[in-house]
Amino acid sequence: MKNIAVLGSTGSIGLSALEVIRHFPEKFRVIALSTNSNIELFERQIKEFRPEFACVSDTAAGKRLKAVKKTKIFFGEGGLEKIVQEKNTQEVLLAISGSAALLPLIKAIEANKQIALANKEALVMAGPIIMNMMVNKKASIIPVDSEQSAIWQCLEGHKSANLKSIYLTASGGPFRKTSKKKLEGISLAEVLKHPKWKMGRKITVDSATLMNKGLELLETMFLFNVQSEKIKILIHPEAIIHSMVEFIDGVVIAQLSATDMRIPIQYALSYPERFANSLPTVDFYKLKELHFEKPDFKKFPCLKLALQVAAELGTKPAVLNAANEVSVREFLNRRINFVDIPRIIERVLGSHRNKLKPDLADIIDADSWARLESYKTIGELS
Repeated sequence: MKNIAVLGSTGSIGLSALEVIRHFPEKFRVIALSTNSNIELFERQIKEFRPEFACVSDTAAGKRLKAVKKTKIFFGEGGLEKIVQEKNTQEVLLAISGSAALLPLIKAIEANKQIALANKEALVMAGPIIMNMMVNKKASIIPVDSEQSAIWQCLEGHKSANLKSIYLTASGGPFRKTSKKKLEGISLAEVLKHPKWKMGRKITVDSATLMNKGLELLETMFLFNVQSEKIKILIHPEAIIHSMVEFIDGVVIAQLSATDMRIPIQYALSYPERFANSLPTVDFYKLKELHFEKPDFKKFPCLKLALQVAAELGTKPAVLNAANEVSVREFLNRRINFVDIPRIIERVLGSHRNKLKPDLADIIDADSWARLESYKTIGELS
């Protein structure tokens, strides 16, 4: 029986994780849950799983949470840090969206926890700092994102010196065949209709701009200690191959599975074991064909910006991430257009004075500066 803290339990990844846990009551126990502000759903989750600890990040929303017997309730970011440091917490599934996951991740590493990481932004912001922390700790990071999980599985048991290339696959999002001109008038409803994955609103927008793949490129660099030149982005509309690795002898190993996030989540929770389940599988007789394309950097400038940042690093990844978070939030709130997202990010990056060897304080300062600069830029555009 493994005690698992599910941070971000009311989001899409959190919901999928709890569904996996329901199917293995003899294997997993929910020791802690957290939400930002979805109190109604959170109360139902607490009633069902009866965790020892629960946390509401949004303190104002937390006032609506009813007292629960035998569950200790925390509030705010400090509450998340306490949960991951609890001695009975064995594995932390970190499914909090955005930069809010950074400090809980650091605290989980300091507490030597096994971490199932479903958040890419924390590594994008402070990848070198986080991975350096891991060297002298007993903590481990198991990737949950389908692409990172695929790379991790393909590399398992192989020497890093034998790696030639990583192929990071992308479905291409809803606008793979849409002309650049037509993107000017794209609506929010169209952006949120992803052709393959059912995800949260923020990551769905990132998939539409291909920024998600840019963030994953940075995440891959830090997680697997590879240079950006070794990572190739490949548009694969079927989304059956979740990523591939090529070795120096020309052998390519690919990880294939159905487009269902419960599959990588289950493996992250069960590792090093694999559990039988009734989840969807690949039907090769129906599949028939697989297609691959080069990404269109002119139509999807967010991806090009991410590649530029990957070549420079320093505080720029934190700025890229913060500007993107603000821009996506404002797009979701219908205050800017879809095509404004890369324009804002580019302007903010252009105004930033990069610090090449930042510490954590520098990262946090760059994040704060980029958010203010993003809102200033949005005001100038309107």
